[in-house]
Amino acid sequence: MMLLYVAFIIALFFAMNIGASGAAAAMGVSYGSGAIKKRRVALFICAVGIVLGAIIGGGEVVKTISSGIIPEKLLSVELVIIILAAATLSLFFANLIGIPLSTSEVTVGSVVGVGVAYQSLYVEKLLVVMSFWIIVPLVSFVIAFLIGKVIKRRAHKKEAEGKWKRVLTILVIATGFFEAFSAGMNNVANAVGPLVGAGLMDATTGVIAGGLAVALGALLLGGRVIETNGKKITRYSVGEGCIISGTGASLVTAASLFGLPVPLTQVTTSSIIGIGAAKTGFTKEQREVVIQMLKVWAVSPVFSLVISYVLVKLVLESDLYSFVVLASGCIATAGVLSLARTTRRKRASLQSEKEKMTA
Repeated sequence: MMLLYVAFIIALFFAMNIGASGAAAAMGVSYGSGAIKKRRVALFICAVGIVLGAIIGGGEVVKTISSGIIPEKLLSVELVIIILAAATLSLFFANLIGIPLSTSEVTVGSVVGVGVAYQSLYVEKLLVVMSFWIIVPLVSFVIAFLIGKVIKRRAHKKEAEGKWKRVLTILVIATGFFEAFSAGMNNVANAVGPLVGAGLMDATTGVIAGGLAVALGALLLGGRVIETNGKKITRYSVGEGCIISGTGASLVTAASLFGLPVPLTQVTTSSIIGIGAAKTGFTKEQREVVIQMLKVWAVSPVFSLVISYVLVKLVLESDLYSFVVLASGCIATAGVLSLARTTRRKRASLQSEKEKMTA
């Protein structure tokens, strides 16, 4: 019984962090563009969208997380705790070293780690899910880029946008709500999928409870995230904000209908890059963002996979050798990251000196 409570507490904590770090950003465009003046109002609209998305369409992704990657019969209370703990620890360590991880990729990686430990994994389904981690952001970029080109070629864009300002304001709020809705459909499964797979709750109860927990996280902890996103997105017009939110939300919703957990943050970022590339070309800064996204795509599932695998071996099988492997891997990773940071600083310093000499 004690383990059951632990599983629910970790799931609740994970769900609230999902709401704070990812789902709250859905209304960043609306808040940053001034379409919604008060932050609390934006967060409330976001919370409503999350709950509705989870209840109406969150079931398919829950099925994938709970039984589409590893056999459902494999899951026990202990393994659910390990999966959720590995995902939560991955996000925590990533925050400490400054690497933004996708909650969907982290959760899938944790489930895969358990599957690898027990040599029981649906490889074909996993490869399909992983392929869409690349396909969906790429499609998001292409759509936003093409629409951005159309907008750029329009004459008197600012005058036209001013004329339709009220309509665009309503539209950007609607697309923000739609993005929160898509987050509810896709991200809630990350917290409750393992619980459903282990039979600790049914899918209907899971999506409702998970939706409320993610929404609560957005309301209580999402203020700083939406403030940051709002300031970053103010460089885009209201019309461009509609494209960014609408494109990301449409693709994530479509993926959710097929039960595919995809990274909402990376999809939205790809839309932003697409709009920027259409306006100013593909800059060096945008290339660096793409490289960073690829690193996140590679690191997110592997990091949580290793943690969940080692926890299974260490906690359930008392295999101390795996703990040594994990510790060595963490030390090596920390060393590589430290070296990478030092190299970036040196390059930045050299570039700064060159610019001063040129000036």
